Amino acid sequence: MESLFEQVENGRLWSLPGGIHPPSHKEHTSAQPISQLPIPSQLIVPLKQHIGVQGKLLVSEGDTVLKGQPLTSPVQGLSLPVHAPTSGKISKIESHPIAHPSALSEPCIFIEPDGEDSWVDREPLPHYKEETPEFLVEKIKMAGISGLGGAGFPAYVKSKSLRNVNYLIINATECEPYITADDTLIQRDAQAIIQGIDIVASIVNPNMIIIGIEDDKPAAIECLKLACDHRDDIHIRVFPSKYPSGGEKQLINILTGQQVPSGGIAIDIGILVHNIGTLHAIYKAVVCDEPLISRIVTVTGGAVKSPQNLEVLVGTPIIELLRYCDFNPGKKQRVIMGGPMMGFTLASTAIPVVKISNCILAPQINELPAPENEMECIRCSACADVCPVKLLPQQLFWYSRAKDHAEVEAYNLKDCIECGACAYVCPSEIPLVQYYRVAKAEIKAENLEKQLAEKAKERFEARTARLERDTQEREEKQRLASEKRKQALAKSGGKNTVADALARVKAKKAKQAAEAAGANADSNAGADGSSGSTEQKPLTGAAAAIFKAKERKRKQAEAAEQQDSAPEAKVEVKTEPEAQVEVEQAQNDTPDPDAQKAAAKKAAVAAVVAKARAKKLAKQRQSQDDAAPASNEDGQNR
Repeated sequence: MESLFEQVENGRLWSLPGGIHPPSHKEHTSAQPISQLPIPSQLIVPLKQHIGVQGKLLVSEGDTVLKGQPLTSPVQGLSLPVHAPTSGKISKIESHPIAHPSALSEPCIFIEPDGEDSWVDREPLPHYKEETPEFLVEKIKMAGISGLGGAGFPAYVKSKSLRNVNYLIINATECEPYITADDTLIQRDAQAIIQGIDIVASIVNPNMIIIGIEDDKPAAIECLKLACDHRDDIHIRVFPSKYPSGGEKQLINILTGQQVPSGGIAIDIGILVHNIGTLHAIYKAVVCDEPLISRIVTVTGGAVKSPQNLEVLVGTPIIELLRYCDFNPGKKQRVIMGGPMMGFTLASTAIPVVKISNCILAPQINELPAPENEMECIRCSACADVCPVKLLPQQLFWYSRAKDHAEVEAYNLKDCIECGACAYVCPSEIPLVQYYRVAKAEIKAENLEKQLAEKAKERFEARTARLERDTQEREEKQRLASEKRKQALAKSGGKNTVADALARVKAKKAKQAAEAAGANADSNAGADGSSGSTEQKPLTGAAAAIFKAKERKRKQAEAAEQQDSAPEAKVEVKTEPEAQVEVEQAQNDTPDPDAQKAAAKKAAVAAVVAKARAKKLAKQRQSQDDAAPASNEDGQNR
């Protein structure tokens, strides 16, 4: 019995479950050569054109740039640079609507071309096989190459961590109606695409290389066979056209019979898948040193008089492509970016072309009718019959509309490739894919909120642990310091100067409080005539100070009253000459100079006090003499 690898090598193909056969409408553009769109008057280059994070801005308003010059540099994570599509001047850097179903605005660089289309210095690398895989991966990264099949996944990431893969699969299917960008690119540059395959193969060293292409592209198939002539390592597999056989997981199943695990990617089973356009961009980046600044875009639809494939600079407004192809809009005209199955209606034709823009579709109203009013599901199960992932679209629709995200995830919504086959066959005109996209966005927002909450919780727990650790460290330091003080005290014979000082301060405060309490008790006893046996609370602080001041004033008043009430008291009043004699005598009687000074100072003080008392006594006598006649007269009158 043949092994799986032998079956693949012998050309066996597996059938795709589900799928549909919509009208292709490819004949309008597949047989025409690719035209070069002239440089527009303005280019609008979004800073982010891939799955991942935006790069770091390298230019400013007013700068002059050359064709191929980096405008951003990659940062950590899934990041790619963007480059100037032509030479010119940066007029402004501001937000502008981008190619997204919601018409969100993101930062964009506006470039006014100078018409010279001058390149930066380049270093072509024709002998790429002599370089290391790491060098080639870095070259692909710095060229800003993302997957051109529509997903926009950075191409370098797929090859960075892979070595000795089982299968390198080249996706040349292009199964969606109207789109022929890859078909015409193969017809024009098949040899360059084969070199791109060789570059990737030199990096990942695959066991087998397979090109998968549908049978509705006969011209492209012949060009590939000619380019692979005498090549035994590249296998071209042609299979019947069926939508969506161009999906990565679906193509792997058709060519190898293997199933990518639910929630997984192709790399998980050792398979690497690249789009035809991506390989052509890799060839130009490595061999010609040209970054990804242009791509092939199919412009078609009933409202376009000259449908064709154009090579367009990234950043060109959509209106420029439509004008070049003789756009004749009708009433309620829609312009769709992408195909009729997975594309979305543009909010404005001023939105620029980006790296993943493969088609601009302008259908007439009878060619692609607008969706009618949504009706109730009739449970016909047609959606489940055509699902290529074997999901249950009906249940996914119910739970998505009810916003029951737990059940939606239980039914593997993450595996939905949003191909639109279910909505295509739905007789109730239910936009199933739109419900799935909204549910995915809501689940993503919830998961992001949970992640932020978890990070906040981790930060809080880390802060709490840090504070506890700091507290423990402080307590440990205090304990060690206490032990050192005890050891020092033991060495010094038990003398603890700090403790002794604290004890003296406490004793002094206690004594002051006791004195204040005693004085308060005496005051209360004197005021009410009691014996002072009533218990009084000691005064402390400001109250004690105020009490002392009042007591001092009271004692001074009592002394003054005693002096006033004793007019007959004998007060020895000395004249100034007598006081001076006492001072001199005190100086002469004291042999010690210091003692003489002290005695002289004491005598001088006594003289001043005597003088003051004499003056006060004279005033009292004068007032008594003045009051005596008045009293006599008063007695006579009475």
